[in-house]
Amino acid sequence: MAYRYESRVDNLYNLITGDEDARVCRDIPESACNDQTRNFFSYLFANLFNKIADELTSAKLILPWLMTSLGVPLAYIGFLLPIRETGVLLPQLFVAAVIRQLERRKPVWLLGGLLSTLSLAGMLIVALTLQGSAAGIGIIVMLIIFSLSRGLCSVSAKDVLGKTVSKSRRGVLMGYSASIGGIVVLFIGVMLAAIDLQKSSSWVFVILLGISIVMWVFSLISFAMIIEQPGATEGGGSALDVMKDGLRCLYSDSQFRQFVIVRIMMLAVALAPPFYVLLAQQWLGEDISILGYLIIASGVASSLSSPFWGKWGDRSSRRVMIYAASGAALLGLMMSLSSWLELPYMKNTWVHVAGFMLLIIVHSGIRLGRKVYLVDMATMDNRAMYVAVSNTIIGIAMMTMSLIGLLSSYVGITGIIFLLASMSVIAALLTTTLNEVSVQ
Repeated sequence: MAYRYESRVDNLYNLITGDEDARVCRDIPESACNDQTRNFFSYLFANLFNKIADELTSAKLILPWLMTSLGVPLAYIGFLLPIRETGVLLPQLFVAAVIRQLERRKPVWLLGGLLSTLSLAGMLIVALTLQGSAAGIGIIVMLIIFSLSRGLCSVSAKDVLGKTVSKSRRGVLMGYSASIGGIVVLFIGVMLAAIDLQKSSSWVFVILLGISIVMWVFSLISFAMIIEQPGATEGGGSALDVMKDGLRCLYSDSQFRQFVIVRIMMLAVALAPPFYVLLAQQWLGEDISILGYLIIASGVASSLSSPFWGKWGDRSSRRVMIYAASGAALLGLMMSLSSWLELPYMKNTWVHVAGFMLLIIVHSGIRLGRKVYLVDMATMDNRAMYVAVSNTIIGIAMMTMSLIGLLSSYVGITGIIFLLASMSVIAALLTTTLNEVSVQ
């Protein structure tokens, strides 16, 4: 029975990856080859449950509505997105100091996942017991813990992926997990579009938090099933030593330095979605159903595009980034110019839904392309360092670039979208200077 089950799993793996040999290995330890099928699906499901949990606790949508329903002052809500994004990225250079001393990096992810689960449980308690400013402070404290915990997961996950899943299979894995997660997001959008969030009590969001906690438990179980072989421990040291090593990496490795610059410029695409939402509100009004349509568009875009980006990313993650950044630039220029010219179709709801969907498609390509590129570019010895250095720098850059919203009072929402599109053009051009690192 066990043999028959393993055979079916191997067949499913072959179907997904296009392999005739489930034991094919590239750029992973020889000892990890026999566990690759199990590790592939364990990592895929852990990623999937993560994706669902993240959408159910989105700092762009769910948490702001939760805080509003609890009577939290608007000033507190403004802290949500910066804390959620930068808290994950900034500490990673220091986390690498610990990770590099460990033969196995999976326990770091499990610790981060456990703390994330507990912080969401704390947020659930806050939502059930507090109101007003007290609730705002409680949720922000829990979000800080959650975000820092996610940083542990982020810096260790790519290292575990690089040690357990073969090169040329990583893009497929992330593509399918994102695609299935996108389908779930689609259902979330349908549900939220059907509920009058402005009149709903906080119980709706309490339920979403509860489901998110359950998803995190499933993710922990899935990730714990990964079999990780011991790896190199050289290079561990103090946080100061790691910082020096990180700066040395940027100075000595021109390819890594160029990748970091490209990733900074590609933040223009990551920062664009809220401004597309504001543009839709500017032209269509503030009907809550529009928000539901945009969430549905996001789910459809992720589920349809991620497998495509994943398979292409395994062949050339560099080209994925080039075409995705170019698509973001073209879309932004078209939307901003159409708005400036006040073309009649800008009053059509489906134009904005389609534009937002295309933006999510190209953003998915950039996210997947740069993740696969970094994992393929690095080695087992320096992968954790490269991830930590790049994420820390991106955290600082994101904090700085988030101030771009202040320009809206001078150039308007349309001007911001045009500026971000121009940055995307530069990002696409810079990406052409990167070397190919994927299997051709």
